[in-house]
Amino acid sequence: MDQRGWLKIIALILLCILPLSQGRGLGDFRFKKEDSNQIYNRTLARILVEYASAVYTMDLTELFTWTCSRCGDLTEGFEVVEIIVDVQNCLQAYVGVSPDPNAIIIVFRGTQENSIQNWIEDLFWKQLDLNYPGMPDAMVHHGFYSAYHNTTLRPAVLRAVEKTRKLKGDIPIIVVGHSMGGAMASFCALDLAVNQGMEKVKLMTFGQPRIGNAVFSSYFIEQVPDTIRVTHAHDIVPHLPPYYHYFPQKTYHHFPREVWLHDVGLGSLVYLIEQICDESGEDPTCSRSVTGNSVKDHLVYLGVNMKAETWGSCRIVMDYSVLPYQMDLAGNVVLSKDVMRQESESQSIIQLDKKGSRVSGTSAI
Repeated sequence: MDQRGWLKIIALILLCILPLSQGRGLGDFRFKKEDSNQIYNRTLARILVEYASAVYTMDLTELFTWTCSRCGDLTEGFEVVEIIVDVQNCLQAYVGVSPDPNAIIIVFRGTQENSIQNWIEDLFWKQLDLNYPGMPDAMVHHGFYSAYHNTTLRPAVLRAVEKTRKLKGDIPIIVVGHSMGGAMASFCALDLAVNQGMEKVKLMTFGQPRIGNAVFSSYFIEQVPDTIRVTHAHDIVPHLPPYYHYFPQKTYHHFPREVWLHDVGLGSLVYLIEQICDESGEDPTCSRSVTGNSVKDHLVYLGVNMKAETWGSCRIVMDYSVLPYQMDLAGNVVLSKDVMRQESESQSIIQLDKKGSRVSGTSAI
């Protein structure tokens, strides 16, 4: 056997014995109770990344009925309870119930501005300019904070969680988001745990930016210990806003625990590593060990497309004739399924206008 052949055999052996992460292989995607004791579960990550991808669906009719091209597969059987669209701020989230894992799922959409490149460039200059309420010396950026706390998202999300728990009981809550959606998901998880006193709150984000300083990060992980931040290869966004280790008290600082996805291999033999990082939040052997210079790596996680269906204005398409919705004077939309009524009655909900007439027509916002 020539040298090249021996190298391939050695590479295969190394890849087989390399400790990648905790969790089962790719053949079994069912989420099991015993997985909950692990720091990071590969199977659950592959389920949640599909929820994070689905929120980029432009057609709200398809999203609300869970018939979109990104819906299904590992998320089959998911029931959307509420979709919230803040048109003024170009923000969106949805809340629903998953059969496996048995949990309430809250998902926030990432940026959908005219240019993702412009948004990324703006991250370089975001300053720590807001004291986090109730936590001395904890600093965050007001834009990240306000996107969740000072828009229509927060009250609608809390209302959806409350009415769902009344029906389904004290089931776990999993908060998910990609990119800017990960930042909002983080503030939501902290809000649920601290201000709402809810237990069993899990957070998993994909490619999220830094949102606060080291004091805030320590406070965050104490309150939401079941937290995973997934990063991918050279994804630029987790490197922003910048971290300056020479000024630990004045700089942004990620909270733990990071799981860094990156490829290793020899020649054509490439294997995905899911590296569980240390408890510092800024493990120098994980994503910080490489240059964050890739937008491409930001738009794909675990092989799933995380790109919006269309870049540009917050143009949202929905069929008003079939969806139960409410719209405020600013044009913000909430699609809400009456889960209490739906559980007791097997009839569909038809939205009526103030005169009692059925709303019809297909529009775009």
